[in-house]
Amino acid sequence: MNKIQKTVATFFGVGFAPKASGTFASLATIPFYLLLRKLSLPLYLLSIGKITAAGIWACTAAEKEFGKDPSEAVIDEVVGMLIGLVSRTKDPKEIALAFLIFRAFDIIKPGIIGTLDKKVKGGLGIMADDIAAGIFTAICMEIIRRIKR
Repeated sequence: MNKIQKTVATFFGVGFAPKASGTFASLATIPFYLLLRKLSLPLYLLSIGKITAAGIWACTAAEKEFGKDPSEAVIDEVVGMLIGLVSRTKDPKEIALAFLIFRAFDIIKPGIIGTLDKKVKGGLGIMADDIAAGIFTAICMEIIRRIKR
């Protein structure tokens, strides 16, 4: 595993947190999100796509170095959070709620999220369940916004 792969997989070292590395990575995504949210929606989505591709590449290497679905590889949480915040909200309460919903989906792994976690292997497998958790988070956030109106 080279330095670039390690930096990407661990999201600049956040993955080396002694406990709850996924939660720390999800929190560490928020300042990154605040920068990316200023982009147009197409550029925001393109950025997520590029980070996802880099994440698959880096997580494939991380799995070879650290073992199956290593806790050090947290770029999947970053991508999931960015997907969950695809509305690009400015509201701190919505950002916090998206964080909580995403963490719940990522930890509990209901339905297809759990299936992806168990069935898809390698770097793609590490990323897939968090991508799904992010999609479900985005859907939940949209439903909540519509109910609030």
